[in-house]
Amino acid sequence: MPALAPPAPDLSDEAVLLRPWLDVDVPALTAACQDPEIPRWTVVPSPYSERDAAQFVAAGPGALAAGRALDLAVVAAAGGDLLGAVGLTEFAWEQRRAEIGYWVAREARGRGVAARAVRLLSDWALRELGIERIELMVNPANAGSQRVAERAGFTREGLLRSYRYRHGVREDLVMFSLLDVDR
Repeated sequence: MPALAPPAPDLSDEAVLLRPWLDVDVPALTAACQDPEIPRWTVVPSPYSERDAAQFVAAGPGALAAGRALDLAVVAAAGGDLLGAVGLTEFAWEQRRAEIGYWVAREARGRGVAARAVRLLSDWALRELGIERIELMVNPANAGSQRVAERAGFTREGLLRSYRYRHGVREDLVMFSLLDVDR
């Protein structure tokens, strides 16, 4: 697996900025992950402690060096307030494929933050990493994330029945993809 490096310079548009997680983010990350909607739809543990946040932030450089994951904070382009998270995981380098995931803090929902972050990171990965396919998987009951996928330019491919375990339960997932040729 090739080592990864975060985008340089940070990815940004007029509303959001994607940057590496910092130790100073731990309190805001901890506070955001108290929202029960985040672990409901993601692999974020619940309850979520400051220790969980510190371990997540500390694990980032190792995951990058191993080519396993690229996790970025989504912050307001003006002011730097934490809005959410976005990341690439499940790299299949020989297939030039990765999976993207995200969450948005309760206070930032409904403002297009997730679609902007997903679009910024996906475009960068397709352009700079040589990735040719990015997958985005959503629980069928999560209508908001399905709208995010569509707004970010992903194509719905179908339902993956009983695809994987999350929080100890097998779940169906709707598969969306973005291909290099789609840009």
